Amino acid sequence: MTLAVTRLAPGAVLPTRAYEGDGGLDLYAAEAARVPPGERASVGTGIAVAIPSGHVGLVLPRSGLAVRHGIALVNAPGLIDAGYRGELRVLLLNTDRHETFEVAAGDRIAQLLLLAFAAVAVVEVEELGESQRDARGFGSSG
Repeated sequence: MTLAVTRLAPGAVLPTRAYEGDGGLDLYAAEAARVPPGERASVGTGIAVAIPSGHVGLVLPRSGLAVRHGIALVNAPGLIDAGYRGELRVLLLNTDRHETFEVAAGDRIAQLLLLAFAAVAVVEVEELGESQRDARGFGSSG
């Protein structure tokens, strides 16, 4: 399978894998940004992608940014549907209470994971079948 990518900005970096066999593709900033403590910023990657039919793209945080700088993604995971052709933007959140986070063009800021999904039909029923868990929710498994 291939992922078609278009550069929308000069110097935009195509997604890459750090190691062969990695699931996530690193996404790179195409622009500089400042994210003050407790604030968020939308950072463009300068690319658009064509997610293959029957798949979605999930934009996920990078663990290194989280542990070293307290950077999270506001809407993690971000969902990219196969029909979307606009620029991939990453919503960074600075959870550090004191330090501003500086993003430079070319920095790795997130990961893209492609997943196959089941396109289900929604059917209303009078009641759902029983299961071992039933309605037990939060904290029910210990």
